[in-house]
Amino acid sequence: MDRPSVPFEILEHPADVGFLAHGRTLEELFANAALAMMSLGWELDAVKEKERREIEAAGEDTDTLLYDWLSSILAVADAEGMVFRRFEVSELGESRARGAAWGEPFDNSRHRALTYIKAVTLHQFEVKQSERGWTARVYLDV
Repeated sequence: MDRPSVPFEILEHPADVGFLAHGRTLEELFANAALAMMSLGWELDAVKEKERREIEAAGEDTDTLLYDWLSSILAVADAEGMVFRRFEVSELGESRARGAAWGEPFDNSRHRALTYIKAVTLHQFEVKQSERGWTARVYLDV
């Protein structure tokens, strides 16, 4: 089977917004899931990669690790008023992930906010591996 040509798809939900992220590797899945989440909150075309933030996450398994990775990115973005457009995972183990996010502070004159994301939810949260790679289903509280 062929791998999807896009790194993520937006999912319809009556109360929240969600996405399916794809990756050939688990590291690519984590990066694409972060990109999908950010793309729901902001138009990313005008965002420049001026600043880098280190991201660390911990979890008991792949699901909770991805959940914490996304929650950590959202927390940094919210606390520092940042918009990120690129993500890289440099270290990924069974219970720990480390990587970086690149972006810049939100500038109302150049950036367009879309949906305010309050939190990552565990509603139908799922990470699966197949012969095509990895897929994650994630819903966000908006």
